[in-house]
Amino acid sequence: MKRVLIIAGEVSGDQHAARLVRDLKKVRTDVEWFGIGGEALRAEGVNTWVDLDQMAVVGFWEVLVRYPFFRRIFKQVTQRLKREKPDAVLLVDYPGFNLKVAEKAHELGIPVFYYISPQVWAWRPGRIPKMAQILNLLMVIFPFEVGVFKGTGLRTEFVGHPLVESVQRTLATPSAPLPWPDGKIYVALLPGSRRLEIKRVLPPMLAAAREIRRRHPDTVYLVAAANDEIAALIRAQIEALPAADQQSIAVVVGQVRDVVRQARAAMVCSGTATIETALLKCPMIVVYRTNPLTYLFGQHLVKVPWLGMVNLIANRQLCPEFIQSYAQPIAMANALEPLLENSFARTVQLSGFEEVAHKLTGTPRKNAGQLVAEALGD
Repeated sequence: MKRVLIIAGEVSGDQHAARLVRDLKKVRTDVEWFGIGGEALRAEGVNTWVDLDQMAVVGFWEVLVRYPFFRRIFKQVTQRLKREKPDAVLLVDYPGFNLKVAEKAHELGIPVFYYISPQVWAWRPGRIPKMAQILNLLMVIFPFEVGVFKGTGLRTEFVGHPLVESVQRTLATPSAPLPWPDGKIYVALLPGSRRLEIKRVLPPMLAAAREIRRRHPDTVYLVAAANDEIAALIRAQIEALPAADQQSIAVVVGQVRDVVRQARAAMVCSGTATIETALLKCPMIVVYRTNPLTYLFGQHLVKVPWLGMVNLIANRQLCPEFIQSYAQPIAMANALEPLLENSFARTVQLSGFEEVAHKLTGTPRKNAGQLVAEALGD
């Protein structure tokens, strides 16, 4: 029996990790998993001692505030690595924490497999030599990432973007009925899956929604919530709006893709959700706000012209971005409004989404589960 420590610190990572475990089970059944994760990993039989709800923070300031917590968890991971001596460590995204775990596991002589590479091509390229030193296998989700690590000696395998095949399956099935308020124009609001994002990203989205509705009274909104706790935070903000605006906005839990599929356009929190929305062919604007100190610190590290992942893949501002102080309701409404019509702006985005999908599509030699199954050996 092989024992593997797995760490997924965010909702998306938990889902992608669960798919990897599921794929691995198809080729071998002698692997026991334990570590840090959420509902998706537990559904695959992973024994988690820390839930990802405690790990899901983003931003320099937010991490600094919770530094004692992360230090304690890292110490626990280190102790378990020494005590239980797993056959391998599988780390999924979450680089700020996971690369430190990788370094410790490497010091202990434990093989380290990493799924979903840190975006070193966008920021902090100085990580590349260190990653090549401490990782045994890197599984990347963008075809061009293989070239990023060429010549480093690190075995790097393209395994396909987990969203491409998943979204294709979604589009092949009927869309589920959703509780849209009465109206003719549907707009999706995707404010993120973290508490801080709901606190900072949702308010300008709701303000822009009110402005759009002032111009187009038949516009209604559905907010996609990651879970019941996030839904409660969202509803609290909606309940603070005037009654007429409250009636035009509803909340649904766990049906993000159906919300996006049925929407004419969307306001989307920057991140992986922008790629998912693009693959679902829904025009969008990209919105993000964070703690001012976090943003100031990030400006010194991030050396890319766009924050939205969809724009980074397109290599141009395909979707308008409203970041930090630029997330102003009138400007956001002005950018969203043409996407509700049969406009040139809408056509340009839809055409660009085809390009993005093409860039994400490759022919993986094997999927991540198969590669890990092989790498574990006999």
